Order: sequence, then C-alpha cells, then structure tokens
Amino acid sequence: MLLITCPYCGPRPEIEFAARGEAHVARAAPDGDGEAVAASLWLRTNPKGLIAERWRHVAGCGRFFNAVRHTVTDRFVTTYRVDEPRPDLAALAAAVGARGEGAR
Repeated sequence: MLLITCPYCGPRPEIEFAARGEAHVARAAPDGDGEAVAASLWLRTNPKGLIAERWRHVAGCGRFFNAVRHTVTDRFVTTYRVDEPRPDLAALAAAVGARGEGAR
C-alpha cells in the first residue's frame, strides 16, 4: 500500500487521495487567445523523473496540497501546502539520487 503524507493530516493510504494534475500551472486569461487558453488547459510537461502535482485529500480533510512525485518509481518525495513555494526539483532529484531512490 502506498502512503501519501497529507501536510494537514499526516500519512494516509493512497485510496484517500485524488490526483488533480500538474501543480504551478500558469492559467491563461479566459478572454485571451484560443491557442493560449487551450495550451494552459491541456499541455503539460510529463517528465520522466520528479514532477510537482496538485492532490486532494478527498476522504480526509478535503484540502488541496502539492506533492513532488517521481514518475518512474511512483514514490512521493515531499508534500507541501498550496500556499508554500515550489521546492527546487533539481536539488530534490540530486538528494533522491544520492539516497538510491531514483529511477529504476
């Protein structure tokens, strides 16, 4: 069972959470260029490695939070509240690699 640490409630089983897409995405103005609006809605980075994502603790506190997850191993590196700044993904990748938790 995968445990996800809610920054408000602590570690809980993955079935209590729902992924809500990539975090820190700049949204286009609704009255803007159609291509810019479409790009802000549909185009994502989809990296092999660490990604910052938005999650919701649906079966707990109901709050949204952000998480850094490794897309290959599906391991959560860290979680943080939406009002906190995005962590440095390169520094986290180096730390994860040093601990031997990188891609397999």
